[in-house]
Amino acid sequence: MRSRGPLGRILGEHPVGTAFVTPYVVFLAAVFAYPLGFAVYMSFHDYFFAAPGAIVDRPFVGFDNYVTVLSDPAVRRAFGNVLVFLVINVPLTVVLSLLLANALNAAIRWRTFFRVSYYVPYVTASVAVVGVWLFLFNSNGLVNSVLGPLAPDPSWLVNSSLAMPTVAIYVTWKQLGFFILLYLAALQNVSKDLYEAASMDGAGRWKSFLNVTVPGVRPATTLVVLLATVTGANLFTEPYLLTGGGGPDGASASPVLIMYQRGIEQGNPDVGSAIGVLLVIGVLLLALIERRFVGKEES
Repeated sequence: MRSRGPLGRILGEHPVGTAFVTPYVVFLAAVFAYPLGFAVYMSFHDYFFAAPGAIVDRPFVGFDNYVTVLSDPAVRRAFGNVLVFLVINVPLTVVLSLLLANALNAAIRWRTFFRVSYYVPYVTASVAVVGVWLFLFNSNGLVNSVLGPLAPDPSWLVNSSLAMPTVAIYVTWKQLGFFILLYLAALQNVSKDLYEAASMDGAGRWKSFLNVTVPGVRPATTLVVLLATVTGANLFTEPYLLTGGGGPDGASASPVLIMYQRGIEQGNPDVGSAIGVLLVIGVLLLALIERRFVGKEES
């Protein structure tokens, strides 16, 4: 008897699940797959905006748009800025969210209050939160007042060396509550028996944390790293609002911000699409590396 393929087995064994999943698959195809495919099409053509209904010629140009993108110093700097952002943001996010989640998982007073407090910045509108950070980090802000003569000159958000690190710290703080919740959920699956066994072997809190907690939440850590990486790759709102569109000489510009400037503000959607395609490829490569890492750890 001929065996059915994976799709046939899914349709045959899980018809109800397939019925529920199908609308979401259609939604993904309409909202993500089609725009991505159209972006790839635009990146290989001399594409430009035209009046609705107008018949225009948009010739195939091969990799010309990609050559333009890769030879643009602003684009190269934007991708470099994202690497700086990720080097700061991802380790901070993993370490702080895990430590805080571990503390909040303990039986402490006001635990619910602290859990809600850490989550508030994540659900607060970025425009409102950015206003607070602009007050804190401007030249006459609270941070410089506390630092006194140690304050940088020029100030944080207009300093070409400090603009992107400041943005990275802001994003880490704002999204910390979400990742704390992920770790809190993962900590519920770590067996209490493991902690008791570690305690009987003479392990203190720190050794129990390193030898029981950290390995126990490794899948959650991989998810946090992946989500934080994707967040960094899609950075737009934060540098746009905090540094007025990229900071001094593009010090905090991100690929998505450059894509918006080239594609929308300057009217070159073909170049903007090429930037977007390169960004998607980079994110997919990072996701593939993470998946292989997870498979290796689980095995």
